[in-house]
Amino acid sequence: MTWLYIIIGVVFVVLLILFIRHQRSLSLRAHLMQEAMRNHDFSFRLSTKGLLPGERAMQEALNILGETIRQQVNQSEVDSWERLTRVLTHEMMNATAPITSISQSLLNHADVKGTSIEDGIRAIHDTSQHMSQFVANYRKMTELEKPIMAEVNLRTILDDISKAYPQLTWHFSISSDTEVYADEGMLRQVLMNLTKNAIEAGAHNMTIEISADETSNSRGNQIDLYIGNDGLPIPAEARQSIFIPFFTTKRSGSGIGLALSRRMMVQQGGMLDLATRNHPMCHVAFILTLQRTPSPSLS
Repeated sequence: MTWLYIIIGVVFVVLLILFIRHQRSLSLRAHLMQEAMRNHDFSFRLSTKGLLPGERAMQEALNILGETIRQQVNQSEVDSWERLTRVLTHEMMNATAPITSISQSLLNHADVKGTSIEDGIRAIHDTSQHMSQFVANYRKMTELEKPIMAEVNLRTILDDISKAYPQLTWHFSISSDTEVYADEGMLRQVLMNLTKNAIEAGAHNMTIEISADETSNSRGNQIDLYIGNDGLPIPAEARQSIFIPFFTTKRSGSGIGLALSRRMMVQQGGMLDLATRNHPMCHVAFILTLQRTPSPSLS
């Protein structure tokens, strides 16, 4: 009988230790999610491994909630920049158009040609014309056509792009039958923009694969495409700003490529983000979120 009490006591202690550890693990999860929300990082997706059925269902629901909030925040951000860009481009075009017209008229005037003020007026004309072209690029942010959604073969698009940029060594980890629901033209443009950025950053290798996170049940109807390269890394201080229109780290950049690419992805029910972790061979990486099948909001 004594041995029975000892065994029961040992089992009780072991269960108590396991219970305490489990509760600490749940407390750590809650702390991590609170910190993520405090930092406005809604990309968190915690593993459901080691959880009881009810806890697993709750964690999956929280993961989906975090993803939904992230999409809504990104959508609101894109919409805000679109409205701001629309107002700015309108006002800038109104300001530069008469300057360009008047300076052009003066350059054609006989009293100006060959005089000392011709160079000054030409500089004004060229600058205003350059500004008009600069602003015209940003109109693309607000004049995107409605996407034409259809099932497209992802590997076919990637193979075509890799042939167009043979100076890069391509590393694919995507099956030939991977289908996504997207606007093929927009998707090609986004992938080409990311490829051009990689080349401009001095990349020699491109790595594209399905992100391991996409196997999680919380991903539902979405697929995450990891797109990395070994070009120059993005400075830490610029990582939060690269999707903002007008922002660029290049001397001759327009600051529209990534902002426009994200806008295209949002219109397709997807998203374009920086990856939180890079592969060993990649210095810069993006996550392209795509739809697997038609989404109710896009149908």
